[in-house]
Amino acid sequence: MKIRVGFGFDVHQLKDGLDFWLGGIRVPHNKGAWGHSDADVLIHVICDALLGAANLGDIGIHFPDTDPKYKGVDSKILLSSVMRLIRGRGYELGNIDSTICLQTPKISSYIPSMKEVLASCMGVDKDLVSIKATTTENLSFVGREEGVSAYATVLITKV
Repeated sequence: MKIRVGFGFDVHQLKDGLDFWLGGIRVPHNKGAWGHSDADVLIHVICDALLGAANLGDIGIHFPDTDPKYKGVDSKILLSSVMRLIRGRGYELGNIDSTICLQTPKISSYIPSMKEVLASCMGVDKDLVSIKATTTENLSFVGREEGVSAYATVLITKV
């Protein structure tokens, strides 16, 4: 098959006093995402979508939260590793379409920077990276500002 599609979904709890990493940049906020790594939910869903498209499992298989070497790791390092894995299987990124679900802070002004950082990390043109943001209209754990979630769909092509 010459093209493949992958999907990723992730959730991270928000906690007071943590840095909030999203799309490879630090977003100013009074809360940050909690996790074993830097808890960058957007990068994690992109990694999962890419790995799924190439039938390489998921982020937890490659970078387990039980391994101390990934404690606090910059998720951009994980994304670069995932790109090496899919390229090693003969695939290249077609495009990414992603959505971040977050009540606050408003992040639309940060999206251009996120696209630049992610594209650079993956070695692709920023035009291949779509990032959208939405709230949940104060519903659910996202609306109560207890957590952040994200979704990503990717297309990869055999080169």
